[in-house]
Amino acid sequence: MIRLTLSLLATVGLAAESCCGAAYAADETLTLATTTSTDNSGLLSHLHPDFEKKTGIQVKVVAKGTGASLQLARDGNADVVLVHAREQEEQFVAEGYGVLRREVMYNDFVILGPPEDPARIRGIRNPADALRSVAQGGHCFVSRGDGSGTHVREQQLWRRTGLPLETDAVTVILEGQKRRYASVRPPGGWYVSVGQGMGKTIMVATEKRAYTLADRGTYYAFALSTPAKTDLAILSEGHESLRNPYGVMAVNPARHPHVNFTGARKYIEWITSPEVQEMIGRYAVEGKTLFYPSARVPELR
Repeated sequence: MIRLTLSLLATVGLAAESCCGAAYAADETLTLATTTSTDNSGLLSHLHPDFEKKTGIQVKVVAKGTGASLQLARDGNADVVLVHAREQEEQFVAEGYGVLRREVMYNDFVILGPPEDPARIRGIRNPADALRSVAQGGHCFVSRGDGSGTHVREQQLWRRTGLPLETDAVTVILEGQKRRYASVRPPGGWYVSVGQGMGKTIMVATEKRAYTLADRGTYYAFALSTPAKTDLAILSEGHESLRNPYGVMAVNPARHPHVNFTGARKYIEWITSPEVQEMIGRYAVEGKTLFYPSARVPELR
């Protein structure tokens, strides 16, 4: 009887240890759904070792467009989100999927094109005017076309041109499931939608000698690399409509109890802390600043 009892206790103990070990391992990992710009620019590789050293939590980065990142979070497949499409972020929170949203940083969008600039948009500050010149000349324009924050901003800029636009029903595959959304675009074969991230979009535009809208950080990461991955030039920049703010938020554990909310909270506190905000501001490629800190954070409650 004693042997049986000891054996049973040992079995229960092993099971409990296995169960607790699995929970402990889950707590040591944090899944971040974010944009391709934060990943392609090298910013997260620069920042995350500090977080992992301080907390012992390993960050798994899933880099997609903003729309796809928010959908991952809606489905409970992420713990924390770092994206750049304010209206979509606020809707995500209003629907009850996100909590503890905070401002983190900003950079800006730029219109890129071949240095020879056949559309003659160099120096045109208003991006709507620049895009109108591209369209009227029928010059090739490459769009991400992926529902990302960059794609959302591009559509907003096309609406400001006053040109006739078409609405397409776009289908993307996310986590093996089809997602559909409406996308506006100017008509004509000169407009190319690739359904890809920022880096690949820049590469396609480079190959086609085309124009595109990009975030400055990813552009610098590609243009200033050794060897350079693109020779496209910044042709239109500096307008207020091109400002690009980033926000961070945790996935609501009331929606998805399995998420690592403790880790997400630590991540938000960390990335908005004065020390890490300074790290963001110092991050540069070949002397070019890619992101500017913007956190003004009350204590999380």
